[in-house]
Amino acid sequence: MTIPALLAKIGIPAIAGILSDSLGKIDHPAAKGAARALGELDKAMETGQIAPAAVEEANRHAEKMAEIKMREYGMTLGEINKSLRSEVASEDPYVRRMRPTFGYLMALTWAAQMFGLAYVMIFRTAEAPALFEAAASMSVIWTVGLSVLGVYVYRRSDDKIGGNGRF
Repeated sequence: MTIPALLAKIGIPAIAGILSDSLGKIDHPAAKGAARALGELDKAMETGQIAPAAVEEANRHAEKMAEIKMREYGMTLGEINKSLRSEVASEDPYVRRMRPTFGYLMALTWAAQMFGLAYVMIFRTAEAPALFEAAASMSVIWTVGLSVLGVYVYRRSDDKIGGNGRF
């Protein structure tokens, strides 16, 4: 079996089959439609309705796109690491204390929100549903803030393990 034939067997056809099976398990019309379309694509490739040369070209394109995305991801991580290294190397106390300050502020605001929710649940029960709805609408803000905090903690742990951090 030649390399292009092997790629045609394990590249796009395998991905189409896996995605079709996975999306078919999601109970949503868009997911079901995508699963059907990918299933039809998989069958068309298996039965030879789509030329092997076209599948090989799609595999080459997918491989090139993956390379581009990996390069882009690597450059992004490089920039993040560069900024974190400059923060750690900074002699400015505020810059070096930014991560802990952010962490403490996140903890305080989280605690304030949770105490507020608990207070309303206990003492103003009738108003609780509206408050829970309002708190739920803030989930994206909390996701972003806690994600940033998670990256800060992770990077600081790396700094400490590698001996590059300041205490």
